[in-house]
Amino acid sequence: RILKYMQETTVKYNDKVFLPLIWVFSIVVPILVGILMTPGLIPKLGLSFQSVLPKINAGINSTVSVLLVLGIVFIKQGKKELHKRMMLSAFTLSALFLVVYVLYHLSAGHRPFCEESWVSAPVYYTILVSHVLLSVTIIPLASFSIYRALNENFTKLKRMARITFPLWLYVSVTGVLVYFMIAPCS
Repeated sequence: RILKYMQETTVKYNDKVFLPLIWVFSIVVPILVGILMTPGLIPKLGLSFQSVLPKINAGINSTVSVLLVLGIVFIKQGKKELHKRMMLSAFTLSALFLVVYVLYHLSAGHRPFCEESWVSAPVYYTILVSHVLLSVTIIPLASFSIYRALNENFTKLKRMARITFPLWLYVSVTGVLVYFMIAPCS
């Protein structure tokens, strides 16, 4: 319902309210995730279904990747409504990913790299670190992009999208890669 409302609503938003909110959200979320991921700080939830959560997240990231590519294809074809749906869906799924990611790590804790992986540790950690660092940048980039689109500020949106799209796509694709690189370790 929220996605449908966002798709159907064209409202001018107040920059003085929403821009600071996006910045606060963009700073607070990574800090909270970092705190939640600190080993031993918070007791593990021990959810009975925790083993399926990484698979769900790999599916979410795969879907986000496809939606992002479709969004670019649609906007290049001039299909603005389809582009809008793809991008709002990608944003919504990215938020869902974050919830599932936190749930998994609160339940299972940290998952170390293992020798059974099909890649070397340096390759894994290089991809993982770049994925994590860029995922932090995607929070404000995607949020500002969605805000600018909903506010119909297409000039600023186009400039920002040139940065946001490749980084967001990289983060979603490497999220799937990280899952497959560490999957043998479970």
